Amino acid sequence: MTAQALAGALADDVRRQVFAAIVLGGADAPAVADRTGLSARQVLTAIRRLVDAGLVAGGDGDLRVDAERLREAARTPVAPRPAGDATDRVLRTFVRDDRLTGLPAQRGRRRVVLVHVAKSFEPGVRYPERAVDEVLRRWCEGGGSDHVALRRYLVDEQLLAREQGVYWRVGD
Repeated sequence: MTAQALAGALADDVRRQVFAAIVLGGADAPAVADRTGLSARQVLTAIRRLVDAGLVAGGDGDLRVDAERLREAARTPVAPRPAGDATDRVLRTFVRDDRLTGLPAQRGRRRVVLVHVAKSFEPGVRYPERAVDEVLRRWCEGGGSDHVALRRYLVDEQLLAREQGVYWRVGD
């Protein structure tokens, strides 16, 4: 059982109620129905799906959580998603034709967008504030954001550095 299968099995409210009732000692469908107040049909369907997912074992009068399968799922490492997928999804959402449609409120997503915007500046080149504003205004055409706020975010996130009105790309 994978963590994704586990989460999927418990994503449904009815299955979660049935699972909780079994954890608390509901050994058969009628006992689970009594504890949850759900219909027999809902309980039987949920039990079948929980058994199929490997969370519950047993049959009539012998329902129990399959603790060993849960331990096994907990020990199984979750493969990380490829970073490109999440990055691409964020960029598709907030960038259209090299223009910002907006800035994400969530810091992690906002940083993805800012890293993308920061690539507009060559590493090692120093830019006067006016040149930085020109580049950022193009990103903001169409009302996606304010170039001044965008510049501030780039500096705050340490993607651009600033000293006496001169900016440069950090890193790379």
